[in-house]
Amino acid sequence: MNKSYEVEYCNLELRFERRDIQNLIRDLIKEGYSLYWRETEDSFIVSIRTDDHMTKLRFQQTQEGYKLIGDYRIHDARLAEWMEKLIGDTKGHAIVKRFRDQQILVENILFGEVIRMVEISGFEQRILYQKESTPTRESLNALYMSTEGEQRIESTERKIDESLDLLNEAIKAGDTKRVEECKKVLENLRFELVRLEK
Repeated sequence: MNKSYEVEYCNLELRFERRDIQNLIRDLIKEGYSLYWRETEDSFIVSIRTDDHMTKLRFQQTQEGYKLIGDYRIHDARLAEWMEKLIGDTKGHAIVKRFRDQQILVENILFGEVIRMVEISGFEQRILYQKESTPTRESLNALYMSTEGEQRIESTERKIDESLDLLNEAIKAGDTKRVEECKKVLENLRFELVRLEK
């Protein structure tokens, strides 16, 4: 990766589960970063201090977990390397702009892979790389929906497992009210799973 100290990540979209965010926090602390985090009803915000800058990563809660969205400007080479590894590992999407001298290098990343690289110098633009077959909007939507469908099935299966554990505990405790509540939840999850698997 380019060791530039000014890298901008635009239109970022990376998907996570809660434990992934906790692992990220742990890894950043191990790397020696000073940070703090807070959780709201609909998001998880991690603030990272690097020298004179503060970077706030906002993880928005979704039905399937969390997604890191937005635009971020990073002035720390190690943190920029970490961000790019994250984009690759999560097969995320982003437009990455690297500022160096009088040039800007722009990379379009889709599903963790660079599909286009453009160098901008003043008014001139030069395409350094472009993946031969750029996917159409329709094929991207189909691919995204298939990936999202798989994630929703996995999430629903996890919820069923958790609800079965709760049902088992309620049966052992002889709590008939909780047993009925768990059965209703399981019935709804079963319908959801059937619908997703069609």
